[in-house]
Amino acid sequence: MKRKIPASLAALFLTGTLLSASIVSARPMTAEDLATLNRLGSPAVSPDGNWAAYQVTETDPESYQRNTGLYLLDLNSSNALPRRLADRADASEHSPSFSPDGKSLYFLSDASGKEQLWRVDISPDGQTGEPVQASDLTADIAGFHISRSGKKIALWGDIARDCETFGCADDGNRAEPGPGTGREYDELFVRHWSSWETPGNYSRIFAFDLMNGKIAGNGAALDGDLVGDSPSKPFGGGEEIAWTPEDEGVFFAMRIADRNEPKSTNLDIYGTMADGSRTKNFTEANRATDTMPVFSPDGLWLAWAAMERPGYESDRLVLKVRGKSDKSDGSEDRLLTADWDRSVGSIAWAADGKSLYVTAQDVLDHPVFQVDFESGAVTRLTGGGNANNVIPLADGSIIYTLNSLQAPSDLYRRTPDGTVRQLTNVNGSELAAIDEVDIRRFDFKGANGAQVWGQIIKPKTGKKKLPMAFLVHGGPQGSFGNSWSSRWNPKVMASQGYAVVTIDFHGSAGYGQEFMDSINQDWGGKPLTDLKLGHAAALKLDRQIDGTRSCALGASYGGYMMNWISGNWPDQFDCIINHAGIFDLRSFAFSTEELWFDQWDHGGPWWSRPDAEKWNPVNHIEKWKTPTLFIHGEKDFRIPYTQSLMPFTYAQERNIPSRLLIFPDENHWVLKGKNSVQWHRNVFDWMAKWTKSEE
Repeated sequence: MKRKIPASLAALFLTGTLLSASIVSARPMTAEDLATLNRLGSPAVSPDGNWAAYQVTETDPESYQRNTGLYLLDLNSSNALPRRLADRADASEHSPSFSPDGKSLYFLSDASGKEQLWRVDISPDGQTGEPVQASDLTADIAGFHISRSGKKIALWGDIARDCETFGCADDGNRAEPGPGTGREYDELFVRHWSSWETPGNYSRIFAFDLMNGKIAGNGAALDGDLVGDSPSKPFGGGEEIAWTPEDEGVFFAMRIADRNEPKSTNLDIYGTMADGSRTKNFTEANRATDTMPVFSPDGLWLAWAAMERPGYESDRLVLKVRGKSDKSDGSEDRLLTADWDRSVGSIAWAADGKSLYVTAQDVLDHPVFQVDFESGAVTRLTGGGNANNVIPLADGSIIYTLNSLQAPSDLYRRTPDGTVRQLTNVNGSELAAIDEVDIRRFDFKGANGAQVWGQIIKPKTGKKKLPMAFLVHGGPQGSFGNSWSSRWNPKVMASQGYAVVTIDFHGSAGYGQEFMDSINQDWGGKPLTDLKLGHAAALKLDRQIDGTRSCALGASYGGYMMNWISGNWPDQFDCIINHAGIFDLRSFAFSTEELWFDQWDHGGPWWSRPDAEKWNPVNHIEKWKTPTLFIHGEKDFRIPYTQSLMPFTYAQERNIPSRLLIFPDENHWVLKGKNSVQWHRNVFDWMAKWTKSEE
């Protein structure tokens, strides 16, 4: 059931003006807090800049059932209270988008029993009408994009390739011909991320007319003769789709689905007319990733992000632009950020078209940057934290979301003079009841004398010695930076009485492409050296950390490193927690789904890579002795759960204290509320058992 909040309390709850006067004192953060804190996402701003709409996901503290609702905020008033809108009982409303005239807000809802398009009208003073269902299609709608004129709309969802409308009775799955239950495959993909593939069914875009606030007609499929997913799977979305300025067509990113797809990172940007005719590949010359197409306000320029090296998902994304009159073979493309050693994560044009706003990982932050259109000069606009969802306004302001190690996302506004104001506080009363933590950045000389960064996160109160929780991030081309996570969260771990230490080892993001590339074919080399040196640097820097009581934790590549540490740094830690870690690189190479990941990082297919066994943890198990908790999701097809079952079996056979936690309904990540609480209870219990003080 939907958790209902009285209207009189909802505004207070969302702005944080429900003060903590009744709270006697703050307390440490718990796993239950992490699972139930509200989650803000998908902001939209009206064309006149007067209103912001955004979604908030709430979690019932007893059932952990989640529900998403929409809120409307007046941007012209510093004291405005957000109001819930278009709310329907037992339904979730999400993905808001204003009509070009600003008179309506479109969104997705499952109120009809399927994910469909809905609309609510909004008056100039912010009064809203009753929500109206704007589509009734056979298939669920995964997302939508309204054209600039508001006369057309692009919808996408999972639809059989031979289906001519937005959904057919037959889902097109050629893998299940019957009469038995067996799946039959002739080529890869067989499974992807967390599900078995359904060959014949793809993420497809259809264009519809939008008349009187509702979709009209049967729509036109935009993939033509192309076979593939757009948006791309598993994580692509609306950022991969753009209407042309005159509404005559749609540009979209797609990776062709063929037997080479599991080894390909070659997303291309295609353009097609709104009726699905005249499909053309606009980035054919580049065999690597091209994505995130965005047209300039005047319609004369197309911007997008492009990689250079095929087969490498973590290559630098450079901001490119092409003029309307430029050659379509790419020979006249301008690389605006060619001299900037950061990778573009999102793109938005300034309202005047004279610059673009991008986000990128930079050391331990993920800020907003402004890129000058003429010179390519890059200016950082935001400070610490993890900024996303940038929306430029006509007055030169930007609206964006921001989170940090201290708090999940809220909505912010930055004016042209650099003034920043927080617009929402969706967890105001909850965060007021929770202790903040101390956060300290430090750097040290890592492998080959390179500058390496780390963080120490610990409780603010008390001076007693604290055991260490040594976190190793995944990716490996990632970062444990100044950002909030609902899965691996340093604040909730520090709140249990630990000094959390994170190290951005060689291969991490935010330090330039050369630093990121340095992990290639060196998974157990420079990264382990950095971790050892960072561990020592943290102990030297903060005497409150008790180096004799410590636990190492990591997931994905971080889990690989847990297995590597067990055999190559076996005397350092009192316990290890390994989530979805790679135990045997050989079996991983033949069981993972997106093969480019394994083959790029290790020098090709298993049978042809140089010194294939060099960094394989299974070759060092005779040195294992550290008590280890293994955790995995059965639906994890990136790193199959047998990678945890195998080392647990070994540990049990060798009488090494060990425990196995398997989630049958989770993938590479633990996403469900109750599962998150169970995960944390197991993790905290394991840490406490092996790091408790002798006092």
